[in-house]
Amino acid sequence: MSTPDEGGQGRPDENQTGIPGEDRTDAMIDDQVEERPEFAATLFGDRLDAAERYAEHLATTGVEWGLIGPRELPRLWTRHILNCGVAASLLEAGDVVGDIGSGAGLPGIPWALARPDVSFVLIESMERRVEWLRMVVEDLGLENVRIVRARVEDLVDEEMFTVVTARAVKAMTTLIEWSVPILGPEGRILAIKGASVQAELDKAARLIRKRRLQGPTVHSLGADELPTPTTVVELRRS
Repeated sequence: MSTPDEGGQGRPDENQTGIPGEDRTDAMIDDQVEERPEFAATLFGDRLDAAERYAEHLATTGVEWGLIGPRELPRLWTRHILNCGVAASLLEAGDVVGDIGSGAGLPGIPWALARPDVSFVLIESMERRVEWLRMVVEDLGLENVRIVRARVEDLVDEEMFTVVTARAVKAMTTLIEWSVPILGPEGRILAIKGASVQAELDKAARLIRKRRLQGPTVHSLGADELPTPTTVVELRRS
């Protein structure tokens, strides 16, 4: 299920996923880690120290283990951690969230840091990524996070979520097909998407009706805090 384009933070198409891809025109890689924006303190509150440790993990072992590219370090906070974190406002207290193809823990770990009142399951099929996630979650002391090594198809009848999310899944149709079997009654899909969101929704319109999903509602978040707002598509199960 998790591929370099789908399950981790390799180099997917930013238009589809909302994750910046690699700019191959650069002659040199700027590997300086972005300074933490002040907004992070507002978002993470008393878990700010843990958020900073997460950034350190991404910038060190995350790069070494191939979970994030070194070109992303100059925008690590604004285009990855905070890009995900602002969408935590869409969650409701007591939600149980499944993060499909969690990879480097995006969006699951920033959400878990921002929302200790919500439970998270990071779903990842690749062993190396699972090992990294376990190491990071243990270091951050995230008691509201559980990690499952599995393909989504294997979780049917095993897990049930009030929210299913993904950041690095290209096609909206694919995410819908993966999500519905593990989504509880009135559960929601929250998909972080890129510039091609409308084209994806047009392609998924028939499937949305077939699966009897309500929506879509397209949220634009963080316009005052981030260089590029975060786009989240919300679908609700009837």
